[in-house]
Formats: sequence, C-alpha cells, structure tokens
Amino acid sequence: MRVLMKAGVLVLALASIAAAVPAQAATIQIVNIDGAGEGFNDPTPAAPIGGNPGTTIGAQRLNVFQLAADTWGAVLPGGIAIRVRAKFDPITVPACTATSGVLGGASPSGQYRDFPGAPTANTWYVVAEANQLFGADLDALTDDISITFNSDVDNAACLGASNWYYGYDSNEGIHQDLLPVVLHELGHGLGFTAQVIFPGGMFPGGATPFPTAFSRFLFDNTLALRWDQMTDGQRVTSSTNTGNLVWVGPAVTAMVPGLQSKQPRLTVTAPAPAAGNYVGGQASFGTPLSSPGVTAAVVLAADGMVGGMGGTVNDACEPLTNAAAIAGNIALVDRGLCTFADKALRVQAAGAVGVIVVNNAAGAAPALGGTDINVTIPVISVSQADGNVLKANLAGLTATITTHPTQLNGADAAGRMRMFAPNPYQSGSSISHWDVVASPNLLMEPALTADLLPVVDLARHLLRDVGWYTGTTITGVEPRPNVSVRLRSSPNPFGTSTAVHFQMAQAGAAELDVYTVDGRHLRRLVTGNLSAGSHSVSWNGLDDNGRRAPAGVYMFRLRTDSFTASGRTVRLD
Repeated sequence: MRVLMKAGVLVLALASIAAAVPAQAATIQIVNIDGAGEGFNDPTPAAPIGGNPGTTIGAQRLNVFQLAADTWGAVLPGGIAIRVRAKFDPITVPACTATSGVLGGASPSGQYRDFPGAPTANTWYVVAEANQLFGADLDALTDDISITFNSDVDNAACLGASNWYYGYDSNEGIHQDLLPVVLHELGHGLGFTAQVIFPGGMFPGGATPFPTAFSRFLFDNTLALRWDQMTDGQRVTSSTNTGNLVWVGPAVTAMVPGLQSKQPRLTVTAPAPAAGNYVGGQASFGTPLSSPGVTAAVVLAADGMVGGMGGTVNDACEPLTNAAAIAGNIALVDRGLCTFADKALRVQAAGAVGVIVVNNAAGAAPALGGTDINVTIPVISVSQADGNVLKANLAGLTATITTHPTQLNGADAAGRMRMFAPNPYQSGSSISHWDVVASPNLLMEPALTADLLPVVDLARHLLRDVGWYTGTTITGVEPRPNVSVRLRSSPNPFGTSTAVHFQMAQAGAAELDVYTVDGRHLRRLVTGNLSAGSHSVSWNGLDDNGRRAPAGVYMFRLRTDSFTASGRTVRLD
C-alpha cells in the first residue's frame, strides 16, 4: 500500500485558495484505468441482472462501482470531487484457489495534517476527507483512492463456481455479491482505516510520527488508554487484545443501541452442575431472539451417521433417529458437515422449539451464518467448552434461549463498539474493521456475509467521528438492519408491484416502511397490530403522495416492539 504523507509547507502554500466546506452531498467519480478489452472494458456479453442494466461484463462492473460511489456520496458532505482510481485485474498474491482468494482492496492515496480546516492539530487525515475539510483539492494531479478488484473471481480456477454477482438485489446465491464489497472497500479509502504501521505499532510520519484521525478514537479497556496516548509497544499489545479494543467516538456510540441486537444468552436452570448463563452466538436466520425467550427441556439430537465420512452422530446432518424425543424440546446439535440452516430445518421438522449448536473447535461461541426464511424457531450457538458441560448434564437439562438484558452484540459493557483485534494479528484486517461478533452484521467487518444490505450503517458515523462532517450535520436517517432476519420481496426486481414477505414471532404492533438508499422515507405500508405468523404486504411502487418512485434500489424496514428487520428491492422502468 502506497502511503503519501503531506503536511506543513506544501499545505500552507495552498491556504489562499481554501474555502468553507459546502454542505451538499459529495461527488465520487470512478476513474477507469483498465485497458481495452479487459476489466471495466470487458466486452463479454451479459444479460441484465438484478436491476443492473449493463449488457457486457465490463459495463455491469462499472455500474456496480458507480452505484456504490453514489450510495456513499449521498451520505457524505463536500463539494470537492472524490476520484477513485479503479481497475479489475487478476490478484495472484496470495494465489487464488478453488476455495480461497482475495476479492479486492483499496487504500487512500495519501494523508495530510495541519492544513487550514483540520479539526485536530498534529493529526493525519486521508486525502479524500482532507480535501473536503480544506475546501479545495490538495493534490489535483493524484486520484484520492486506489482500488483493485480480482477479475479472476469470474474464472472457475478462482473460488470455483462462485463468480462475481453484478445484480443490485442481493440474490447472489453461491456467488460473490460485488456491491457490498465495493461499498466496504470505498469505506477504507474514505477513512475507515487505522494507517498504523505494524508489526512495530508506529504512527506514520517517519522521524516525526503523528497519530491518524482514526487512531485517536481507539481505546483499550485493559490499559485505559487511547492509542494516541500509548507507546508503540503498547499499541502492539493492544492490537491483539481481543474484546477489549473499542471505538470511543460519540457518533458511533450514540447509534449502537438502535442498531445492534442484544447478546444471545442461554440460561440453564437445571440440573445444578450446569446451571447458569452462557454467552451465545447469533444466527442470521430463524426467529429473532427475545426476552423472556423460549424455555424447554434440552435433548441431544441423534442421526444415522456413524464415522467414516468425518460426520458425527449428533450434527443433525442426516435423518434423525430420535425425532420423537426432539418434539416439543430444544435440540442440542454439534457443528458438522451441513449448513446451520439445514440442521435447524431438520430438528424443526421433528418438532423442536429451538436449537443449540455446539462449536466443534475451541474458542468463543461462533456466529451462525446463512439464510433460510423457512426456519421459524430460535437458533443459538455455544462454545465447545460450554457444549461439553451441557452434554455431561443431559439428565433433566432445562434451558431458555433468550437475550442478555442489556449487553449488545459487538459492543463492550459501556455500549462502545468493539474493533477487530484477533490474536495473532492479521495483516490487512486487524484494527481497521469492526469485531466479527457484531450482529446484525456490519459492512465494515473483515468478512462480508450474505445477509448484508447495501447501506453504510455504522461506517457513516465513524467517518463523522473522524471529522468528515465538521461544520455540517447529518440529515435523514439511513435504514438500519437490526436483527438477523432479512425481509424478502417477490418479484425482485419488479416493475409494477412487489410483495414483502415476513414473519411475526408473536402478535403485536408493527410498522413497515419503504426508504430510498440514502435514508429518505418514501412510503408507510403497515402501521398497527399484526397477528403472529406469516404476512405478505404489497407495494405498488408509489410514495405516500401517490407519485411513482423512479427505477432504483429501495429499502424495506419492519419495526416491532422486539425487533427490526430490513430488506431491499429493485424497481425497474
């Protein structure tokens, strides 16, 4: 990654042309640097897909990039165009295989400090932000962000059959959805990046280092210090202090309660040796966890697989041999060879009222990825160690799948978002991402998941903390996915009308609204009490004033007393 530090005399020489930061939305320009016949210029014919009207692979790639740029631009202030130097090329280091590969990467082209308009002295700001704060382009000859995506993903040798998906509607199936990945990488280029030099833990600047705007909001709960208050060695230690490195910016912290769901909890009441509260892992499917939750006896699921193929007899990946015992109870299953949703569906079909998935490796209770609207019971995971305690006390085992009364997923006890700080340190991922325990999943986690929506969620507010909105205010409210359930609509994309499908775990008050991708409220579809069970609500593409919404991407948000769920759709001309 090329880091260009610029400060002092060069910036001060430009002070005479500085201007006040305008309040209008930012303009993000994609600068196509691909050669003829490749990357964004690939002429391979392609049918329009998922709202993307492009008729070649190259055009579809460029359309996705521009939509991502417009999505970010709509929520950022500034009158100075942000130029993104972009290309699709094979990424061969590390080599792409049938099961692994690098999707892409982005970085700011430089950083500036101590320019007129800088919110904090002696602090590095990425160039895209510095330009907006300064009111002029500090380096008109250099593009602000460099971004490269792996064109080999569309080849069978790279990630197997999982090619890039160029639609806007999240119907990627087995493929890699390009839109959220581009949004993610643009976030890094716009300032969601620590820019601290590892393995040494040094700030940039060579002989005269200075903290970055990002690092000033990193706080270690163990050391009780911000990163700009630490020595290089303390930053190295903090970078692997899993669960204790948090973001202390006020804009992000204010948004956490409305965005992150409460931490999953498994409460065991009997027998005495197993009684207590267990920290659970969140599932991205199934009925949203709630309080007081679901209470029942716990029964270990048994299936017909006995060794030989690496399976276990308790992973519920084959037909159950004790289905009758599962009915009316919570099923305890091992993590195994099939998907988490498959396990849940199999025990649900046997009559289970909930599922506990036991991890098959040491460590914390894992997040359970996947999507399946047919799973209608609560699902939670526990660590391998906690699972072993449950298995050793099956006689009379009774538990409740519920949530912690106050603790939020991805946050510390004070409600501050945790940063990704694994041990050992992961180059390119550590520090410059949210912790993977966040739920619902966030755009700026190190691993993107299938349930992400094309919104910039907390990343937008982190940029506010580091100074992007100095002299301006955030207007509008971006729709925020709040739990592991995503609303589904069909048809999607649609022309005249579409139906939104969702389930209510229990009867109660509900509101269903339609928003534009930049957070503007468009239409209220439901307000009032709904019964428990499945619902379908039609939207005819009109706003509250009866005007036809233009072609584009739209967000649904369902809000009840106990959870909020989001989804998206694409309207065609």
